[in-house]
Amino acid sequence: MSAQGKKFFLTLAALAAVLALLPLVVTNPYYLNVLNVVALNVLVVTGLNLLIGFAGQISLGHAAFFGLGAYISGILSGSYGWEPWTALVVAALVVAVVAMIIGIPTLRLEGNYLVMATLGFNLIVTVLMLQLDDITGGPSGYTGIPSLSFFGAPIATDISFYWLAWGAVLVGLILARNLVHSRVGRGLKALHEAPLAAAASGVPIEAYKVKVFVVSAVYASVAGSLYAHYYGIVTPGTFDIFKSVELVTMCIVGGMGSLWGGLFGAALLTPMPQLLAVVEEYKDIFFGGILLVLLIFLPQGLVGWLEGKRVRPGGRAF
Repeated sequence: MSAQGKKFFLTLAALAAVLALLPLVVTNPYYLNVLNVVALNVLVVTGLNLLIGFAGQISLGHAAFFGLGAYISGILSGSYGWEPWTALVVAALVVAVVAMIIGIPTLRLEGNYLVMATLGFNLIVTVLMLQLDDITGGPSGYTGIPSLSFFGAPIATDISFYWLAWGAVLVGLILARNLVHSRVGRGLKALHEAPLAAAASGVPIEAYKVKVFVVSAVYASVAGSLYAHYYGIVTPGTFDIFKSVELVTMCIVGGMGSLWGGLFGAALLTPMPQLLAVVEEYKDIFFGGILLVLLIFLPQGLVGWLEGKRVRPGGRAF
């Protein structure tokens, strides 16, 4: 194993140790709930970072995949009596197919056109969630979603879901690293840094773009399904374009091109609205100001700042 690989797994082991000890300190259900939401955001942003940080493709529509995973899994298990784990897997497969169908034409676009196309997809999905009342519950949302279970034991408490959500994060990080250090991952880096040179070298850039788009969508779908079975209810407002913007911001603030970027970005930004509740009337101004300062003074993201050097998009990923 390379030195970078050893560093990654040592860091992962340290993270796992911290996560194992946290419940001994954090026992308040509210704070456990916040930690669980952080885990779900980390999962989505880890997949999104593969797309943005390594392949250089901007998406403002990943909240739609997050929502599709939640709604499909919730409806299959709630209305049709499917076993929740089966519903989660089927939702991920459906989202993968949708992402492929959307990605093949959309990823031929570049720059602002790609951003607008993914934004439009998110708007369409949000409208469908609102208008298909008989299926989705409309603006009021869909309720009655059963909890996941493990060998017959329901995962219905904050602490039980904590182990599941953060376990999924650890697995997601390992899978992401395997992808980054695979042939496809090396092709994505080449695509990001010099697309023309990559194409001239025989890298199937269009196919690789679609592949990483599908993978990032599946990450979002799994997180969405976990969200649905955790809360037992899903509403359209949770998965609108503002959520997509929030996810991209987490990716940028955490550090693009680093597998740890999603962890740092989500850990910082997820609880921030609650922390700013003391200045309720001005919390949006404070939130925007904090983001502005971070983006100006830490353009490499939190990971780049902690490392003391620039984390180049598409570059080293431990």
